[in-house]
Formats: sequence, structure tokens, C-alpha cells
Amino acid sequence: MPVEAFVPQPSTLYVVATPIGNLRDITLRALDVLRGVDQVAAEDTRVTQRLFAAYGIRKPIVALHEHNETNMTPKLIDAMRAGQSIALVSDAGTPGVSDPGAYLVRAARASGLVVVPIPGPSAVSAALSVAGLAHSAWLFFGFLPAKPTARRQILSDLVGFPYPIVFYEAPHRVVDSVADLATVFGPQRKLLLARELTKCFEQIVELTLGEAGDWLAADADRQRGEFVLIVDSPPRAIARSALAAEQVLDALLSELPPTQAARLAAKLTGQPRRSLYARAINATATQRD
Repeated sequence: MPVEAFVPQPSTLYVVATPIGNLRDITLRALDVLRGVDQVAAEDTRVTQRLFAAYGIRKPIVALHEHNETNMTPKLIDAMRAGQSIALVSDAGTPGVSDPGAYLVRAARASGLVVVPIPGPSAVSAALSVAGLAHSAWLFFGFLPAKPTARRQILSDLVGFPYPIVFYEAPHRVVDSVADLATVFGPQRKLLLARELTKCFEQIVELTLGEAGDWLAADADRQRGEFVLIVDSPPRAIARSALAAEQVLDALLSELPPTQAARLAAKLTGQPRRSLYARAINATATQRD
């Protein structure tokens, strides 16, 4: 029996996942919504127009991104209160997941409007599906801070986390981020690096953090595109000792400069001195700020 097309309802916000690369990955329900709503709020209207051109969709599109969402959201809320249905899309993947959209979603729900997810492509789920992780639990972190000091501080806080961690990274920062991961987490931690998922030049490689820097440097093209980085969990003993090492280091920093504190903490706990030193420097910088 044929499946009937989905019909969008009035006064409703539809959060629509769109392809992260291959335009054939869009769902039938997403196409129904995009064709049926009154208007579409898009992170970049040019990107959405290309998607619409591929599927012969003609709908009004308004820009909604991090720079104008506070001004545009009340207008969209008023439109939905008046009976319009609106689809929210980002450049790629699922809105609100390391993409704009959460502000409008919160405002719509606070206004008593119906918010409906239209699931579909997601870079994090695509990468996890081919990672072959032994754990059912994992942490999605998203994008690391752009500034080195803040990035290393975050990584130092995560070094003892007992489950795999998923990061997004941009091409112009991936080399520095991978280097910091290797320094803080240690070169032996396993990494699944996925770039340009579902696109023509998709690459998925599994290697150690110590090998990743050389792999990226070996070919400039490997530094292009959007990245998903999945750092595997540490052995349980390492996770426990890493947390203990952080406590020892914090205690030593109250009495000693970073270099001495990191060296002594490494001797006492067996943790890598480099990662402890990176945490010590970040902790000292944070205190100064």
C-alpha cells in the first residue's frame, strides 16, 4: 500500500535535517515538509537554494543565522502564531546540533507552538556508525574552542573521560587541534578521523593520535573539508589514574611552578608529563585571567 505524503500543519515549526554532502540522502518526509510549509528559515539561503533547485522546490526562504537570530526570531514566531508553518534548516545536517537553530526552537516552544523534528543526515551519527566502537556510551562535544589556551584547557578536563569523545573540526584548525589532542591525551590513544562524509572525496581512517599529525601533513588535500574526530576511550586504569593525576597536579600547583608540579605529578602517578604540563599551563593561565 503506498505511503501517503506528509502534510505540514499550521502554526508549527519543523526542524529539518538536510544532506551533509550527497543530496540523495534527504528523506522523503523532509521533501514533503519543504514543499508544504509556508516558508523556510535557512542558515544560508544560497546553500538552501541549491538544494531546492535539485528537487524543484520553490518556497520563500529567509536567512536565520547566529548574527540575526535575535531579530528574526520574533518575526517568525508571529508568522507561526498567525497560522503559518515554517521549516528550519541549516547548511548541512541537523539544525541545533553544532549549527544555528536552538534559539528559534526555544522561542517557539516558550510561545506554546508545536516543534516537530524531521530527522535525517547527521555527521556525528554517520561517523559513529562506521567507528565500530565497543562502547554504547559516548560524548558528543562538537567544536573545540578556536583559541589554543581554551582548547587545551577543555582537553585537559576531558583527558580522563572513560568513554569515546566526538569532536567536529574545521579545516583551518584541524592540524592544531589534532596536535593538542596528541599532547594532552597521549600519542597512543586511537582516533577515527572522518572528512568530507558522504561527499566525493570522503576519507575515513583509523590511526593513533601520534600518527594523525603526519597523516594530515603528508597531503595538503587531507586538510580540506569538514572533519569528525572520534577519540576512543582510554583503558579503565588509565582513566582512573588520569583523574587521580589531575587531583595531584592541582594540589602541587598551589605550592610549585607548572614545570616542577608537572614533573613531580608525572613521577607520582605515571601519567605523561607533557599532558600534565599542558594542564598546568592552562590552569595557571586561567587563574591569571
